[in-house]
Amino acid sequence: MVYAIVPIKPLHLAKGRLEGILTPGERRSLVLAMLGDVLAALGTARSVSGTSVVSRDPAVLALAARLGAEALFDQAGDLNGALAQAAAYHERRGATALLVLHADVPLVTPDEIDELIAVGGPGAGVVLAPSRDGGTNALYLRPPAALPFQFGAGSLARHLEGARAAGLDARLFRAPGLELDVDRPDDLLALADLPGATAAQRLVRELSICARLACV
Repeated sequence: MVYAIVPIKPLHLAKGRLEGILTPGERRSLVLAMLGDVLAALGTARSVSGTSVVSRDPAVLALAARLGAEALFDQAGDLNGALAQAAAYHERRGATALLVLHADVPLVTPDEIDELIAVGGPGAGVVLAPSRDGGTNALYLRPPAALPFQFGAGSLARHLEGARAAGLDARLFRAPGLELDVDRPDDLLALADLPGATAAQRLVRELSICARLACV
């Protein structure tokens, strides 16, 4: 059984790079909209048996529960510790593989999630969806404890090195919906311009980001 974990910071700390463009309330709305989009994709993916959201934010956990995900309170207080907590939780409940998917990839589709998991195959291994800046937007592990989590700046290289050190097959997976992680102002423009009508896209279009950035 494959279980997905979506980690989220407290809302007041999320998306700080957008502080000059979006108000705190708008950043909060964006994070919750993106979370809804990601949970919708996970909920429709055929390969995913269940999803949990791990966070310390009550509003995030309430939305997760409302949308059918399991809400896990982050007891660690840091991203990798929270993921280790959630991974152990799911492994105790019979998970044979885990998919960590960040909540800021609102264009991810159910088919892309299924394809990523299929790339992993039935044996032990690791599949990574790279971000544009050397990070990891998604990480698939079979078995769940195959690797320690090493998210943060430059995490892709650390995860690949960890897989090599453990003798695990590591594969990269690229798909359009997994490549756009919304962190910077230009990501907002791309999100608004790309085809689709996800909740995050509708919100960003309503906010008239292009006008705020004085783009042509």
